Amino acid sequence: MSFAATDAVGFVLHSAINGLSTRQQVIADNIANVDTPGFRARAVDFQSALSRAIETGNGSSLIGATVTPTDTPVGANDNNVDLRKESIAAIQTQYEYEVMGRAISDRHTRLSIMSGGNG
Repeated sequence: MSFAATDAVGFVLHSAINGLSTRQQVIADNIANVDTPGFRARAVDFQSALSRAIETGNGSSLIGATVTPTDTPVGANDNNVDLRKESIAAIQTQYEYEVMGRAISDRHTRLSIMSGGNG
């Protein structure tokens, strides 16, 4: 995917797909620990930094994802994983990942056609 990070748009797409990948990993870890006593769920934010980079036009560097503990109330086993919330976040993240994958693929096709390739 080296073609994706060659300009501001490429950096944004690359940062978004990396942030979504990190979010998928964190959600999977949260779900895997739903019954682990004392486990604290975590959340991923990359959209804030990505939005700021887009708004300011400073999309020339990759945006990192921030992983922080959630403030979901703690249950009886001192665990705060909300399985319903995590399941919905997993579905949403998968959808967003597919959209970003399609955007990257479409961009690659357009760049290939513009450079004289077949797409």
